[in-house]
Amino acid sequence: FYVNGFHLGELTVHKWLYRKFGSLHIFGVIQTSFNTHNLRDYCLHNSHRRDLNNNSRTNTALMEEFAQLMQTMWTSSSSDAVSPSEFKTQIQRYAPRFVGYNQQDAQEFLRFLLDGLHNEVNRVTVRPRGTVDDFDYLTVAEKGKKMWSKYLEREDSKIVDLFVGQLKSSLTCSQCGFCSTVFDPFWDLSLPIPKMGCGEVSLMDCVRLFTKEDMLDGDEKPTCYRCKARRRCIKKFTIQKFPKILVLHLKRFSEARRTSKLSTLVNFPMKDLDLREFASENSINAVYHLYAVSNHSGTTMGGHYTAFCRNPNSGEWYSFNDSRVTPMSSGQVHSSDAYILFYELSSSSWM
Repeated sequence: FYVNGFHLGELTVHKWLYRKFGSLHIFGVIQTSFNTHNLRDYCLHNSHRRDLNNNSRTNTALMEEFAQLMQTMWTSSSSDAVSPSEFKTQIQRYAPRFVGYNQQDAQEFLRFLLDGLHNEVNRVTVRPRGTVDDFDYLTVAEKGKKMWSKYLEREDSKIVDLFVGQLKSSLTCSQCGFCSTVFDPFWDLSLPIPKMGCGEVSLMDCVRLFTKEDMLDGDEKPTCYRCKARRRCIKKFTIQKFPKILVLHLKRFSEARRTSKLSTLVNFPMKDLDLREFASENSINAVYHLYAVSNHSGTTMGGHYTAFCRNPNSGEWYSFNDSRVTPMSSGQVHSSDAYILFYELSSSSWM
């Protein structure tokens, strides 16, 4: 590990994780989260303690250990090694599936980690009873805002502030033209990789494939609200609310055959990823800058995770690979091993 850009000695955390976790499926995720500067500051300033749910039904050990590990990482001297044993223990208590040495998926671990941290710092201590509300009389934009407000009535935390966006799904009936809309929160977007002859695609190609219109027919036909019958419908995704931290998961593994992996090189921009064409509303500004990449080499049967992270203080890039942590140029960040991309909303978009 690096603390403020300095190597933490030969007995690195990554080397320790290799012995204790086996597959290192969590290493890249931990490194990328430690370089998420708003999450880092939340822990370094002990702001998380204001939000800890100290009621008897909620455990707070995961957030406490995560914050402690974050603080140790960013305040220790360059000669100190850090052992995340307590953090490992709390992860296994929250998600027993990560006990042992079997290789797990980094994206799945990231979701468990963010969900666990969110639950412990959720500002909502008493969740309201679920109600069925009719928002169809509202405009689409108003309905999206209402659905987001309802989500925050139950799920409201610093983790949500940073990582959660809102996805709009629209279904248009091919018979009568009626369009129904559904709004769902998302923590990350799993992007399909187009299969092209050149073996190289752009990140925008992946996002366009994710948001392209699909015809639902046959067994997939939904029931049209107006026709009261199953009809062919056109389904399309757009992004209603962009998160401050956008996590993009590249679907390199086949859902049917987890040992089958796409090694396609996905070209992604380091700066100025402009996603406004995928926004539900034209006025939304959505320009992002890359700050971390979780890489996966090999297969699920014998894979290896590494991480490339941009130091939030210096802006310099570092490669984290087993016991080696080395500076790198921004031009070395692109590879066919890129698996999870972490983007931060530009300051102008944020404001």
